[in-house]
Amino acid sequence: MDTRLIVSASPHLRSEESTTSLMANVIVALTPCVVASAIIFGWRALLVTAVSVIACVGFEWLYCKLLKKPNPIGDLSAVVTGIILAMNVPVGMPLGQLIVGDLVAIVVVKQLFGGIGMNFANPALVGRIVLFVSFANSMNTFVYPDAAVDQLSSATPLKVADTSKLSLLDLFMGIHGGVLGETCALACVLGLIYLVATKTISIAIPASYIGSVFIFYLISTHSLHGALVGILSGGLMFGAVYMATDYVTSPFTLKGKLIYGVALGIVTFAIREWGSYAEGVSFALLFMNLWVPFINDWTRQTPYGYVKPAKKAKEGAGK
Repeated sequence: MDTRLIVSASPHLRSEESTTSLMANVIVALTPCVVASAIIFGWRALLVTAVSVIACVGFEWLYCKLLKKPNPIGDLSAVVTGIILAMNVPVGMPLGQLIVGDLVAIVVVKQLFGGIGMNFANPALVGRIVLFVSFANSMNTFVYPDAAVDQLSSATPLKVADTSKLSLLDLFMGIHGGVLGETCALACVLGLIYLVATKTISIAIPASYIGSVFIFYLISTHSLHGALVGILSGGLMFGAVYMATDYVTSPFTLKGKLIYGVALGIVTFAIREWGSYAEGVSFALLFMNLWVPFINDWTRQTPYGYVKPAKKAKEGAGK
């Protein structure tokens, strides 16, 4: 048996996981949201999702082909971006406009910055914001499930003045207007359970993000019902599970993840409460994505045996 000591650079512990397997886990976790959107809004939800995925994969393939770069479509990251972006638009979104968002997400945000692992923000997130700014009317035209027409005929839950009239069960099951992925909280919970069980993500970011928003609403409304409405409405659940946990744009350490989650909660609640925009998840995520490099620096783990230069010099002077 070879007992030689081999000295090499870190990392010393390696995982069998690959980018493809991790992306496949995310796709499986997104499946409940896709299925729920089809049940709630009809077959067009599947069409929107399929077009978004095909466009994202196509743009990635074409960009790499034209620039003679290695083609990464096999890692499934473009498929994940396509599904997430589709889940961030209403079911009636014109397909041509959706494809513009796919182009921005894949080419501008991902490939122009060097490909997977190099993007400064979540590609699907930026694609959604570009769609919202460029096609505001389409992004705010919602289709309502038949069961929700009587109580929410002209507003999503975040725009309802008297939230005490909202049914928590309807919010949890997705019987209200909104974009495809944000309506059914149950689907997001199922996806979260799968991602945590397979160790694809840590529970730290979703728990600290959703938990902090819940506490802020509880303080603001002095009502458990009002606080639950706050976390079950809008894109909070979907964003916390599928977008805030993106490996590239979220902190490395547990401390960093907790800081990041709480900061997301503060910004989201502030936009919802005091901003002119009823939903704050997308802008909160984009804002905090830009802070992730600094959070990583502030919370970086100290290597075992490392002594700060100033402390080392002081100890040496004292001898």
